[in-house]
Amino acid sequence: MADRIPLDGMLLPFAPILYIAWADGALSDDEIRAIRSHVDGDTSLSVELRAALQTWLDPTSPPDDAELRELLSAIHHAGDALGPDERTSLAALGKALARNARGDTPISGSRQKALDEALHALEDSLGVAGGEAARSLFGTEPAAAVVRTPASFDPAALHRFLDNDHWELRQRVLAVITSPEFKYLDKPTLPEYRQKVYEWLKRLADEGLGGLAFPEEFGGEDDGVQMIAVFEMLAFHDLSLMVKFGVHFGLFGGSVFLLGTRRHHEQYLSDIASLKLPGCFAMTETGHGSNVRDLQTTAVYDADTREFIIHTPTENARKDYIGNAAMHAQMAVVFAQLIVGGASHGVHAVLVPIRDADGNTMPGIRIQDCGLKEGLNGVDNGRIWFDAVRVPRENLLNRFADVSDGGTYTSPITNPTRRFFTTIGTLVAGRVSIASASVNAAKSGLTIAIRYTDRRRQFGAEGAEEQPVLDYLAVQRRLFPGLASTVAFDTAMKDLVRRFGERNEENAREIEALAAAMKALASTHALSTLAMCRQSCGGAGYMAENRLGTLITDTDVFTTFEGANDVLLQLVARGMLTEYREQFGDMNVWGAVRWVTRRAAATISDLNPVAPRRTDDEHLRDPDFHLDAFRYREDRLLQSLARRLRQRISDGQDSFDALNHVQDHALAAARAWGERYVLECFQASIRTVQEPRLRGVLDRLEALYALDRIDADRAWFLEAGFLETAKSKAVRDLVNGLCREVRPDAVAIVNGFGIPDSLLGAPIATA
Repeated sequence: MADRIPLDGMLLPFAPILYIAWADGALSDDEIRAIRSHVDGDTSLSVELRAALQTWLDPTSPPDDAELRELLSAIHHAGDALGPDERTSLAALGKALARNARGDTPISGSRQKALDEALHALEDSLGVAGGEAARSLFGTEPAAAVVRTPASFDPAALHRFLDNDHWELRQRVLAVITSPEFKYLDKPTLPEYRQKVYEWLKRLADEGLGGLAFPEEFGGEDDGVQMIAVFEMLAFHDLSLMVKFGVHFGLFGGSVFLLGTRRHHEQYLSDIASLKLPGCFAMTETGHGSNVRDLQTTAVYDADTREFIIHTPTENARKDYIGNAAMHAQMAVVFAQLIVGGASHGVHAVLVPIRDADGNTMPGIRIQDCGLKEGLNGVDNGRIWFDAVRVPRENLLNRFADVSDGGTYTSPITNPTRRFFTTIGTLVAGRVSIASASVNAAKSGLTIAIRYTDRRRQFGAEGAEEQPVLDYLAVQRRLFPGLASTVAFDTAMKDLVRRFGERNEENAREIEALAAAMKALASTHALSTLAMCRQSCGGAGYMAENRLGTLITDTDVFTTFEGANDVLLQLVARGMLTEYREQFGDMNVWGAVRWVTRRAAATISDLNPVAPRRTDDEHLRDPDFHLDAFRYREDRLLQSLARRLRQRISDGQDSFDALNHVQDHALAAARAWGERYVLECFQASIRTVQEPRLRGVLDRLEALYALDRIDADRAWFLEAGFLETAKSKAVRDLVNGLCREVRPDAVAIVNGFGIPDSLLGAPIATA
């Protein structure tokens, strides 16, 4: 240990600098030597003072722990009474310590000036943030109560904006699922969980909520859109209940209603609506998931007995993952290859009893429980085998095809492909429902995460109070783009549900494509958003009681059922190519003019050399710029996809192989198509808002959604020349800026989702 000069009045002003220089071990020997050199060269200091400082700045003999404690004790002894304005820097703190130590003893102006300059010079040579360093010497201030900036809008206004369709019905559903009997179970066994979900389902049926899509004479209101609204609201509760509701009332009941005729309606719909006849939807097979057209289960007509023989010909043809099959279903809608007189007529739906009213398996039926799953364990998924099971001819759901007693097949739809897609049309409602539910699952996760991170405190400036986690940009970048996207998707789903309720032959194809795209995009969005919510909540987010883990595992399968997402996006891409061919098929002038006129704004942006370079805030926030960018990306991806396919086919490649080789391109085009639709719906919805404060927050969310999507795909926009480097950077900077702008309103926005605390079921969101 070197012989130190004591920390008397001469050295006391330098004590904070000396302590910081050594305390955290951050300075290298070279940096210490540089400071020593600076001290030696400062002739304004006395020789005695310079020598004293050098004893404390000897890199060969640094202060030990005891000496550092002595330094800190001297600082506290002299400076505990100092106010925050005297701790703004190490130099300011040193001067205040010297002043306190002198008391009434005067000091000459020249000596004071020399001391001030020396302190500032040494602080600069340390290269530290002096204010933080000075505060750190006195410890962290006690955490003050969180002072929140009032929200700029009324959350109730946002709630009305989002749920303006079927408001009374939505409130009716909430009243049911917030009742005491719908309280979440605490660590139930698998049988207990499944039974409780069934009891919840029965309560919904008793409330008349299950058969809303059915005609009034069978216990419904003849309104499929109301059915989707109920399904969507159930996503705020237990997702196993929501899925079981959808399987029984939507898929099973919907098939009987939409594919059956009067005789089926009269015999079954009332019992389905009341849950007297629990059912399941047996489409998926072990060997054929998304490829419904090539299912192997057969339904062979026996004209002698006027029966269909339902049979599982191979192990791969077993019906798999069938919801309600393992425990509760008494009847299944079975999709099978219809064979009449030795001729196959493709996939049709047949009603097949699988259990009696006492729960006993019917003859020729074998059922196996799928067991535990990653999530949704309140749904009893099972596998079904059929061993030459005979059912009456009348069990064929015959709205679009029938078989006479004598074995004559007829259909009002002569085209087999069109008949097939009409038959599986029940999936459209399912896809719309899953997309809507995905949005509400994301709302639940965001509400939990944003409320918690708004209260949870971590770190902060040295010596200052800890900051709410939600104040950190990294957390905002995790949560706020997802928040903006969730509101955007909500508006798109409301538009799609409205279109679904107005569907007819003219718009059916577009609605099917939108349903496929929205199911794929919304379910992917929900899963990624929930993952960000979980991570933002740290260890608390991993606790089962806070439901984020359950939301993630329960929504994971949304990307798979009702059609795997990549398969659905390929269907969307095929539809886009069909439209492109209709517009541009012969490449004539008038076709080109129609296409270019429809996309005029994006074309102008493409040709204008200024647009890719504009970085001003007004331009980047402009909704027209956002829509231009989305349309430009969609059109360019589609045109280049068409060119690549045409070239491959011209070179002799089979069309299937050609599409397979550009599959990534096709998926990108489909995503672009879907995201453009979401943006258009969001912008159109915002234009209907009259209340200025709500309009303001929605404008910020629209800009955040659009710019975040552009930022996420900025490599493509740069390659395509729609952005230049400076503009790409400006987009990223504005995304950060918008996150900061959204911060004061974040809690109010999630409160505007209108989710009751009992449904959140998360202590971290309601404490």
